[in-house]
Amino acid sequence: MRDIAILREFQQLTPYNSSITERVRSTNFSESHHSATWTLCSLEARTVINQLGLPYGKKSKKITPPRVPFSRRDYLRGVIDADGSVGHQRDGSPFISLTTASTAVSVYLCRYARQITGSHRAPKRNARDEIYNIMYTREPAIELAQDLYYPGCLSLARKRAQAESFHAWSRPADMRARPQRRSWTPAEDRALLELGNSTDAAAALGRTKQSCSLRLWRLRTGQVPPPMPQDS
Repeated sequence: MRDIAILREFQQLTPYNSSITERVRSTNFSESHHSATWTLCSLEARTVINQLGLPYGKKSKKITPPRVPFSRRDYLRGVIDADGSVGHQRDGSPFISLTTASTAVSVYLCRYARQITGSHRAPKRNARDEIYNIMYTREPAIELAQDLYYPGCLSLARKRAQAESFHAWSRPADMRARPQRRSWTPAEDRALLELGNSTDAAAALGRTKQSCSLRLWRLRTGQVPPPMPQDS
C-alpha cells in the first residue's frame, strides 16, 4: 500500500481503462496486510505487453527484456524496483542488487552494468533455489544507481531516496579499493590456446601465470566458449 502512488502514475500514463483496488487481509507476516493492486484488463494492452517479453502464466524464468528499441535504464530500474534492493550494508557502504529467476534478465543487467561501471559479473544460479543473486557495492553501486535513478524518473520513492543517499558515502581511507577485473578478449584466448602453456602466455599477454592457467583450463574444458576464428 505504501507504494500505491506509482500505481496511480501507471494508471495515468497507460492509454487503457484500468482500476486500482485495495485489500486488507491476514497473512503469515501480518494480521492486517494492506495491499494495492493495479488491474489492466484490455486485451490489446495484454497482447502488447506479451509481445514485449512478458509471457502469460508463470513468468519468473521466462520473462525477457523487449526485443524492440526501448529505454534500457528505465526498464532495468523497473526491474530493480520490483525485484531488487537499494540500500546500505552493515558497514554503511551502498549496494544495489537484483534477485531473479530469469537468465535473460540477469544477463542483460550484468551487460548493462558493465558498460556503465566497468564492473564484471558472471550470473550463476545458486544451488538452493536456482535463483540469480546479482549485487553491486560501493563505487559500482553508486555509478549504477546514479544512472538508473536519475532526477525526475518514475520509480518507487523509497528506493529513489536510497539511491540519492549514496552521494553521501565516500570510501574510508583504510578501505582498500578492489582492482578492476581485466576481461579476456577473443584475441587473447586465441593466443593462449596457440601458446598452450601458462608460462609463455603470461609473458606474452602481460598477465599472471595463475590467470593464464585458469583461463586455459576453462577453455579446454568448455567452461567458457572458444574464441571465434580470426578472419583471414
